[in-house]
Amino acid sequence: MAKESSFDVVSKIDLSEVTNAVTIAMKEVKTRYDFKGSKSDIRLENEELVLVSDDEYKLGQLKDVLLSKLIKRGVPIKNLDYGKVEGASGGTVRQRAKLVQGIDKDNAKKINVIVKNSGTKVKSQIQEDQIRVTGKSKDDLQQVMAAIREADLTVEVQFINFR
Repeated sequence: MAKESSFDVVSKIDLSEVTNAVTIAMKEVKTRYDFKGSKSDIRLENEELVLVSDDEYKLGQLKDVLLSKLIKRGVPIKNLDYGKVEGASGGTVRQRAKLVQGIDKDNAKKINVIVKNSGTKVKSQIQEDQIRVTGKSKDDLQQVMAAIREADLTVEVQFINFR
């Protein structure tokens, strides 16, 4: 008798990698000529990145430096939810980027629809902020993984506990 195989679909961010990326980005900002004399700063506060710079143009450059470092460290940049650019003290501008962890209800429903429409004999169930997909055939599960990877979701997903 074939036993059930399963995997979990999750969306997680490694905060230590985010911290490393912020540190490396700040080192680069301090040495770059175009940031010389500017009040640019990147901080990580309670699963939220805070970017501060002199004006919106420099803020955009600061964001580019940060994103390049996040990509190099393997942090999914799809999981950054940027807020509005707001004025800060000292004539600077600030923007907050929330680090999204877990799969929200809309994306969970999309993933369930993808699983149902995959034409395979698998089941999926939502468990808080992750989704468990089970089936008898590991080939079917891998086919579902490929379909989920190709889907247009608002968060980056990872597959864990494949057994």
